[in-house]
Amino acid sequence: MFYVTDGAAMAGYDAVSYFNDGVPVRGQPEYAVVWKGAEWHFASAENREAFERDPRAFAPQFGGYCAYAMALGELSSTDPTLWDVVDGRLYLTHSPQIDAMWHEDQAEYIRMAEKNWPVVLYEK
Repeated sequence: MFYVTDGAAMAGYDAVSYFNDGVPVRGQPEYAVVWKGAEWHFASAENREAFERDPRAFAPQFGGYCAYAMALGELSSTDPTLWDVVDGRLYLTHSPQIDAMWHEDQAEYIRMAEKNWPVVLYEK
């Protein structure tokens, strides 16, 4: 299951755009696909097709929940404009303040979050 806001995964941002454009781009409902119980929007048919070929390559880690919060064993919403691609994986964070803390030791927070994921989903 993926974190959904505004009716779509990643609040309607195009997951492929982070990799291809280097910036988050709003997707359009006419280029939508349903994957893992969530509707994903894309800025173009090409981006939608890339996602459909390999959704795990583009979907954010930890179900789209805040990577920093996941490191602490918590679930938190995210702001899709606060992001990083680390080793080919997309990570989202909750707020500018959290994003700053996340950047202090990303590698350690990723390691911690991977230990907590997905168990934290079922503990809440």
